[in-house]
Amino acid sequence: MNEIKVFAPASIANLSCGYDILGVCLDNIGDEITVRKTKKKGVVIKKVSGQKLSTDISLNVAGVSATALLNETKVSCGFEIEIHKGIKPGSGIGSSAASSAGSVFAINKLIGEPYTNKELIKFAMCGEMAASGSKHADNVAAVLLGGFTFVKNSTENDYFKLNTPIEIAFTVIHPKIELKTKDSRAVVKDKVSMKNLIEQSANLGAFISGLYTEDYDLIGRSIKDVIIEPLRSVLIPKFEEIKLASINSGALGCGISGSGPSVFAMSKGVTTAKNVGNAMKKIYDKLDLDYDVHISCVNDIGIKILNTD
Repeated sequence: MNEIKVFAPASIANLSCGYDILGVCLDNIGDEITVRKTKKKGVVIKKVSGQKLSTDISLNVAGVSATALLNETKVSCGFEIEIHKGIKPGSGIGSSAASSAGSVFAINKLIGEPYTNKELIKFAMCGEMAASGSKHADNVAAVLLGGFTFVKNSTENDYFKLNTPIEIAFTVIHPKIELKTKDSRAVVKDKVSMKNLIEQSANLGAFISGLYTEDYDLIGRSIKDVIIEPLRSVLIPKFEEIKLASINSGALGCGISGSGPSVFAMSKGVTTAKNVGNAMKKIYDKLDLDYDVHISCVNDIGIKILNTD
């Protein structure tokens, strides 16, 4: 195999109750990444389309993660990368994670898969570090493992998949404003009250229990963030109205997607997810603000191979 093209999907991190811990892989929005072998060693980003991003491998997250992989791997060739961005940077649905994970996944395939997808997460996190200043694995774990994922300890490479209730569907509304992860993380406080810690821990435990028992009511009661959301929600236009409209339209829960500005709602069934999307649209239609709405089931596979040569 000398060339491979992959689809690296979007993802939602945190899911309200699991800051830097929970992630989920989406199904129908993402980046397309083509990687081919070259005779000259090293990594070159030949082309980026869809968004205006640097082709400098030290500035583009796909190049950063690919370089991290190759620094630990003996290979006799180099790699040329082309990226078509389907996810806008700063959108809150894992743009940097898709490119970071997609490049290392593709290179790993081309060199005979010396690493498992789980082992690739540590390289993809280097791209996340370049993008946000933090080596967080919640998005890249979801992209590489698929489904719902849990990050126990990113520094010890301890992450795993959770159960995915089959009827879960997501609605994501993305106001077309950029909210950089670095800026969004800057508003998060280092200290929290014991009361909030207990409540957030209870929500996280109950959410995971709900996934495994497929108790949709319990899942809905657990999608609550008493620590991060109150600080970040003021950065997102009409957040409280979007959240209320989503719940009133049947969503199990609603919260900030990653660091924002996208907002997610989780529903039981695609029909409800579409109804939630229509309710979200009515709110943003009143504003002079462009937006996108995405409806997605959970992608339990993660990155997908589109073609090889």
